[in-house]
Amino acid sequence: MTRYKKRKIAAAGRFCAVILIPLLAAMSARKLPELKRTFEKMDSVTLGKDEYIVCSTPEQKKDSNHSLSESAILSQGYGFQAEEEDNASVSDILSPLDMVSADPGAKPYPTVWTPGSEIIRTTYGKYSGDCFFDLEKCGQVNNKSSIPNDELYRESLCLPNFTITDTDQPQVLIYHTHTTESFEPFVRENIDAEFNYRSTDETKNVVMIGDAIAEELESQGITVIHARDIHDYPSYNGSYDRSRETILPILEKYPTIKVALDIHRDAIATDTAAYQPYITVDGREAAQIMIISGCDDGTLGMPDYIKNFHFASSLQQQIEGDVPGLTRPILFDYRKYNQDLTTGSLLIEVGSHGNTLDQVQYSGQLIGKSLGKLLCSIKERN
Repeated sequence: MTRYKKRKIAAAGRFCAVILIPLLAAMSARKLPELKRTFEKMDSVTLGKDEYIVCSTPEQKKDSNHSLSESAILSQGYGFQAEEEDNASVSDILSPLDMVSADPGAKPYPTVWTPGSEIIRTTYGKYSGDCFFDLEKCGQVNNKSSIPNDELYRESLCLPNFTITDTDQPQVLIYHTHTTESFEPFVRENIDAEFNYRSTDETKNVVMIGDAIAEELESQGITVIHARDIHDYPSYNGSYDRSRETILPILEKYPTIKVALDIHRDAIATDTAAYQPYITVDGREAAQIMIISGCDDGTLGMPDYIKNFHFASSLQQQIEGDVPGLTRPILFDYRKYNQDLTTGSLLIEVGSHGNTLDQVQYSGQLIGKSLGKLLCSIKERN
């Protein structure tokens, strides 16, 4: 049974227990105020916590638009300081603000806020400059390497160097090197002056985004492992070594995994302001995202890096085609980020610390939906 089905069953049980029974009791006693109090109690759901979760397939279970130059990129991808119903898109995920973690950990999400720097709400449009080029269908690449743009463009025309199959074995791994990266609670004018935007509460950090992506993938019949281990707390240094130690045994145990996504959030800011890059999709706000595809100058031990770029280009065009404006250009740069482990390894920055929990969760859903469509389009046919 999938987590999606389990959620529906659990929701039905909660409805019966929390609504129908008290409602019948209230009606029998003609005490309608009891009904009001019952609704007031429905303000949270407690989520469990595992080292990692295997998500089974359904078969098993201030606003502005910018044309930006290279010099206007405020971030390079680093973190902020130290039709059947079963196959339908998952759209009923509980809002992160309404989630209550069973174990918020050693660094809970704040409940008291101290106004700090200004938040600038913005939407990044098409970039210009010598290092940028357009992909064939849509989307752009920010080429920070010595590879000429025209050569890299030809590589971007290649399909991913893997296929997926109809199997109940996991084919996608989601993990988080900087697991505690967190976000704004809601749209407001200032960030917090004392919060460093890191929390061990997985309902308020990037783990929540991973859950949203996984839900969408499993709804399309793609089995996922979501590794929820914390790698950047209490120590930030060495995070990539620790995440490597987490994912290597998983990849060894499940050789069917073709895609490994390291889900982060960006930190787009100046000394006086934090940025909230977003777009509106179907009446909801979504955080803009950036895919990072690392390359090798001969010193990083990534001989197959261009295969990851093939996948990055396909995914960028799928997402941007499905949701115009959601992506920022792919960052193609000399970075490793454990992308030597599969030919489908990418780092995805979902929003920035100035984005809200709801915005990044929605982006996770959109990423999962597009990724599922892409993977299903390259599925081996019997």
